[in-house]
Amino acid sequence: MFYRELAELYNSLDSTNSRLKKTYLLAKFIPKIKESDLKPVLLLIQGRVFPEWESKKIGVAGKLVAKSIAKSMGHSESEVIKQFKKTGDLGQVAYNLCEKKQQQTLFSKELTIKEVFETLQKLATHEGIGSQDIKLSNINKLLGQASNLEAKFIVRTVLEDLRIGIAGGTIRDAIAYAFFTTELKYDEEKNNLIYKSDLDINKQKDLIKRSLDLTADLEKVIIHIKSGKPLEEIQLTVGTPCKAMLARKEKTFEEAFKRTNLPCRVEYKYDGFRVQIHKKENKVLLFTRSLEDVTKQFPDAVKSIQENVKSKNCILDSELVGFDSKSQKYLPFQSISQRIRRKYEIEQMSKNFPVEINVFDVIMNEEKILLEEPFTKRLEILQSILTEKEKQIVLAEGKIISSMEEAQEFYEESLKAGNEGIMLKDLKGLYEPGGRVTAWIKFKPVMEELDLVIVGAEWGEGKRSAWLTSFVLACQEDGEYLEIGKVGTGFKEKGEEGVTFEELTKLLEPLIISEKGKEIRVKPQIIIEVHYEEIQKSINYSSGFALRFPRVIRLRPDKEVDDIASVEDVMDLYYSQ
Repeated sequence: MFYRELAELYNSLDSTNSRLKKTYLLAKFIPKIKESDLKPVLLLIQGRVFPEWESKKIGVAGKLVAKSIAKSMGHSESEVIKQFKKTGDLGQVAYNLCEKKQQQTLFSKELTIKEVFETLQKLATHEGIGSQDIKLSNINKLLGQASNLEAKFIVRTVLEDLRIGIAGGTIRDAIAYAFFTTELKYDEEKNNLIYKSDLDINKQKDLIKRSLDLTADLEKVIIHIKSGKPLEEIQLTVGTPCKAMLARKEKTFEEAFKRTNLPCRVEYKYDGFRVQIHKKENKVLLFTRSLEDVTKQFPDAVKSIQENVKSKNCILDSELVGFDSKSQKYLPFQSISQRIRRKYEIEQMSKNFPVEINVFDVIMNEEKILLEEPFTKRLEILQSILTEKEKQIVLAEGKIISSMEEAQEFYEESLKAGNEGIMLKDLKGLYEPGGRVTAWIKFKPVMEELDLVIVGAEWGEGKRSAWLTSFVLACQEDGEYLEIGKVGTGFKEKGEEGVTFEELTKLLEPLIISEKGKEIRVKPQIIIEVHYEEIQKSINYSSGFALRFPRVIRLRPDKEVDDIASVEDVMDLYYSQ
């Protein structure tokens, strides 16, 4: 398949705000993809060149891309920067400047999907001395052969900012319409999909969602569908991460018990980060909630699992909690979050910031998948396969309670221990990957925190003029990032525990995509957790809401932009106030 075909799809998707039309365009395109091109095309449509569970990133800054556009298209860097400041989109700049070399492009060899994909993947492998020159050469090679439309989306993909408004739900629905309808049309006037199908299309959407929650692998699911096998056959596999089950939040124990019933199990809600453990014989893999493989960053955790988990093949759900190696006291998430992205000095980091694995669920043991087993049964199995060792690997602290008084007592005990709150769990509850379920309820002393992505910022004044000090926050809806307010409080001074202006500035500077006066726009990549006093309706922000008195709590390097709060989440919180 030629990259031109994909670029034309991108352009069509970019030209409409209708989610249904995007679904239709994808549904018509997906069946045309040859099996050899399936993996790269499906990743590229998501703006990726690596699967979710791989920690690799393209990692190319806007300045290098601007330099490549100038060199490959015969313009000065100053001209590229000038146009960039006008458009705020280097992809559009590449499109504009590439038109002038269109005649040359007519006689060049057409770019293939394979060529573009493999070149983009190579960008992530070059590090150290001379790596920037190699990356520049690779980008130049692609842009030199590209048409204006191809150049636009190659640049956006390199910058990991595709901007075509495609969310996971849109792709899932498109797969259902692509393979389970006999006729499909889009009514432009009514913004409606017209289709014929011998099957219940909504049931197929649910089965596709379930399959992706279990595998996070679009290619695998599509190949399975094409083979004619029923989607129900797709199951958990040790070594392939599945989506995590998520909890709901309630403000009172009365409301919580309506969902979990009594008796229920209460557990500490730790201030750590979620890790899915996969063990096959002596091989151990660790995945974050966003499915990123962080095995190499935690050799101490791997060793604890190898030595203390009796099961040969299993998938466990857990929370990694940091503690001080001298005082043995538990540390807040921010203290160990730096280990997630660490590539070097890993052994030393594990000594400076050791972790304890708090295991709270098992979803596969030996050859048996436990998703349909009640929580009491899963807990029984977990206790039988885990040898607890303090400050290495333990069962999450918890107990069965039968009254509100017992819940309150355990809650206060958890807070005194330095935890975030407690979890309440339905003893009959099943494990539902990818679902925010009522079988688990989280109970915390503060109003629901929000994980939001930074999309803009403003340079400070006076002694803070070298730092960004006001940050524009966004939630998500159908692949778009909608603003919900600005935050400039909750930051710490250098040397204090927490997020500093200096630290956040260093993270955001390489992500700048446009600048006007003191205001900048950045690639939506850095996620922060914020607390607030209230959510208000607002006409000033594109989400339709604004946070009253937001404050930064911590960075969330363990999460991807797909994990941030949705407009629907914000709306639910607004109406629950």
